[in-house]
Amino acid sequence: MRASSNRADKAKLGILMLDTQFPRILGDVGNPDTWPFPVTYKIVHGASPDRAIKQDPRKLIEPFIEAGQELVEAGCKGIATTCGFLTLLQDDLARALAVPVATSALQQILMIQAILPPDKRVGVITISKASLTPAHFQAVGVAAPEAVPVVGTEGGREFSAAILENRDTLDVDASRLDLLDAASKLVTRYPDVGAILLECTNMPPYANDIRNATGLPVYSIYTHLCWFHAGL
Repeated sequence: MRASSNRADKAKLGILMLDTQFPRILGDVGNPDTWPFPVTYKIVHGASPDRAIKQDPRKLIEPFIEAGQELVEAGCKGIATTCGFLTLLQDDLARALAVPVATSALQQILMIQAILPPDKRVGVITISKASLTPAHFQAVGVAAPEAVPVVGTEGGREFSAAILENRDTLDVDASRLDLLDAASKLVTRYPDVGAILLECTNMPPYANDIRNATGLPVYSIYTHLCWFHAGL
């Protein structure tokens, strides 16, 4: 994985990376070729997927702030992260960095809901349903988290285990099937879902597959940061 894009000196968007070794395939937030604009990455050492998702990421706030300040000093006008669960760090990071901060794809929930028909709602696919708490939704302004349909990919063939265990390999085809299974479960259990939001920043490579399989619009960290960058 490259530390930054080859146009990083022109980047307005800085991305705080978890400390990982799993492959960053095209479409993943951590692959610079995913983005139609230059980005600069900064690894937050010690911020493993397990600590960010299954533990309390707020215990990592100081190294995130330090890394974010380095990106701002390097000229970045906005800061993002590479894990949807880091919405719990939103207020502290924005306060400390004094630039716009986008910590999570979950920040799109209210905007997506606003554009759906009144009898439809946003459904979420997450890497770990057991770890996604009401606090994560409340941090993005969702007043009734229990009303948001959620399906996780844990227990599948490959995706959740490869990312959460920070393996150095990733079976892309098996991961795609995990995401398609989760999407099918989501729309079957909740037929009023009118759009799908991918919480995990490693899920965008499979967004088109989900869109084609369900016929629904699919949103992710990719759609979020393209919008975010457009204002920088």
